[in-house]
Amino acid sequence: MAGNEVWTIGRILKWTEDYFAQKGIENPRLDAEVLLSHVLQKQRIYLYVHFDEPLQAAELAAFREMIKKRIAHVPVAYILGEKEFMGLTFKVTEATLVPRPDTEILVQAGVDRLRQLGRSNPRIADIGTGTGAVGLSVLNFVKDAVLDTVDISPAARAVAEENAESFGLKERANFFTGDLLAPLAGQTYTAILSNPPYIPAKDIEGLAADVRNSEPHTALDGGEDGLDFYRRLCSEAPAMLAAGGFMAFEVGIDQAGDVARLAEENPLICRTEILKDYAGIERVVVAWKEA
Repeated sequence: MAGNEVWTIGRILKWTEDYFAQKGIENPRLDAEVLLSHVLQKQRIYLYVHFDEPLQAAELAAFREMIKKRIAHVPVAYILGEKEFMGLTFKVTEATLVPRPDTEILVQAGVDRLRQLGRSNPRIADIGTGTGAVGLSVLNFVKDAVLDTVDISPAARAVAEENAESFGLKERANFFTGDLLAPLAGQTYTAILSNPPYIPAKDIEGLAADVRNSEPHTALDGGEDGLDFYRRLCSEAPAMLAAGGFMAFEVGIDQAGDVARLAEENPLICRTEILKDYAGIERVVVAWKEA
């Protein structure tokens, strides 16, 4: 891609799509469009309407740098520094996982059940918050809720705080750094939500290069069988729930039954639900405390 040639939007997109495909990038056309839209600060539809518009030298240089990162399997969200989730644009860094569509099932489960309970000023906790995607999205939809978030990474906590600020939710959110529920000892919640690390340690090396090489392993590694964090949460969280409250967790493939059983082993839990994601995979376990 020589710098002295004239590169129109249409030509650069075709070249990039072919190059990404050669390099094994999963969605070559989509990634090319998303990155170029970001460089040009335009919607993707603009690329089609203005396909014969030439790129300026500075735009071409910025796009070239993005291409280099993408073929090194840096996820698009890290290149852009942001990811859309539940209608909000979250800042992401390499200290946080990239929010994924499957996690919207956890958010929707939390929102729906909080609305069903109908309690005023419900207190919710988001454990292992990362970007804040789960807790802040719930807060955005449940207008009188109050949120406590915990992450073991100070860098991730800082990203979540920035996101709360940008969404105008900082007044109703508190941020803690620490190990799972430890910073919240003595508190009581209507709902405790978590998308904890759940990849079995032996499977980390088999993950897609985008995930394995870029995303923080502390946010992926769930121990030998992937269930380490669920054991702790199911043991400790029910005692921190208000009567009739619930905890809800995202789980990995084929883990829902095991996590539901772990929850049911706690005598404070009276029933569990298992919810499927958009692909029909059991993705969220909800466990209710006796009223």
